Amino acid sequence: MPDVGATEPVLLALVGRPDSHTRAVYEQAGGYQALRRAVGELAPENVRELVKSSGLRGRGGAGFPTGLKWTFLPQDHPGPIYFCLNADESEPGTFNNRILMEDDPHQVLEGLILSCYATRATTAYIYMRYEYPLAWQRMQAAVDECYAAGYLGRNVLGSQFSLDVYLHRGAAAYICGEETGLIESLEGKRAWPRIKPPFPAVEGLFHKPTVVNNIETVACVKHIVDRGADWFRSIGVPPDPNNPRDPGSFGPKLYCLSGHVERPGCYEAPLGITVRQLIDQFGGGIRGGRRAKAAIPGGISMGLLTADELDCPLDFAGPGRYGCLGLGTAAVVVMDETVSMIDFLENSCQFFEHESCGQCTPCREGTSWALKMMRRIKAGRGRLIDLDLLLEIADSIGIMPGTTICGLADGAAWPIKNAIRKFRGEFEEYIRRTNPQGCHETAPVPALDLVALH
Repeated sequence: MPDVGATEPVLLALVGRPDSHTRAVYEQAGGYQALRRAVGELAPENVRELVKSSGLRGRGGAGFPTGLKWTFLPQDHPGPIYFCLNADESEPGTFNNRILMEDDPHQVLEGLILSCYATRATTAYIYMRYEYPLAWQRMQAAVDECYAAGYLGRNVLGSQFSLDVYLHRGAAAYICGEETGLIESLEGKRAWPRIKPPFPAVEGLFHKPTVVNNIETVACVKHIVDRGADWFRSIGVPPDPNNPRDPGSFGPKLYCLSGHVERPGCYEAPLGITVRQLIDQFGGGIRGGRRAKAAIPGGISMGLLTADELDCPLDFAGPGRYGCLGLGTAAVVVMDETVSMIDFLENSCQFFEHESCGQCTPCREGTSWALKMMRRIKAGRGRLIDLDLLLEIADSIGIMPGTTICGLADGAAWPIKNAIRKFRGEFEEYIRRTNPQGCHETAPVPALDLVALH
């Protein structure tokens, strides 16, 4: 278990300082020295190898090794190569990217420029969530300062490397967090995720090789170039010797903590701390002296932990050992003993039904029917058989059973799987109490008349 008291802030080092969003403050703290060293002393392949050897994994949700992802680009391609920085932070409970963009945008930009240098990208697009007006202003101001200082534009810092950066504001669609949905949106089309292959590294934005990385991921690149791969690997969790597919979970991580805790916020700690550590040592414990009932380990799409599972380590492998989808965005939402799992699951189903793009029939129909069933259960017309039907829906949609193009359906399914399987007694008790005459019914039932209910 990592010692959270032995590490100093890295990604959040400037957050809270006056004018931390300005180039002057960032440079006073040593900003852009890594960029100067890279373009002056290192070839792009040296930076790629540095990031690859660091073990950095994507912080946007999938956790794919960043350096390995970069190697998928065709090495002999004449260009252009594009870089898309995913700032469409729409996973419920997640706000770490917003804090980086608002309070330390130059850290993000230095990491982006270094990543573009390493991948030979000459144009970068920052795809930003529509609901972040301050982040938009701060990032645009930082981009303007970089052009003025020679960090962007033609011949960056007198080198042969040139880079242009553009901000693009999304239209508040969760699906645009999926990398090919983001690319489709950038091209001015409906954000329907693409069938893969071809993968973006081969044929992405405007049919050219494209890298898509997350805000926090490129912020880490700046520190890897600055401090070295060995420093990065000294933080976090080494690979599991019993799992050849586990490459380890290295580096500092930003954890979003919200819900029923005394001190919600964004905290930096090594990968591998437990949910209990995060709640007690950073969040000040459960609010009002109540007991924990459940926690979302990494955004609502990752599923649920029970109160007995709070010693789950928050690394890329930890939540999976407790039946969750993964670490996700490391956004921990805590629920105390007063929370109804019926309310939680209905709310979750409503979110994913609204955000499904509708391209894949299993996702479109599955999320819709899950919401209809949860609304009927909540309205007092549920049947015990509905719980098994909901689980059948959840087990039948998503990339993992091979029925959808993207992972939104998996994210919609995991809260259903975890909530019902881990809290089934509560669901059954609610159905029996609210529908004592019909809870054992197995024949088809009429659709719920929502108009009459309201």
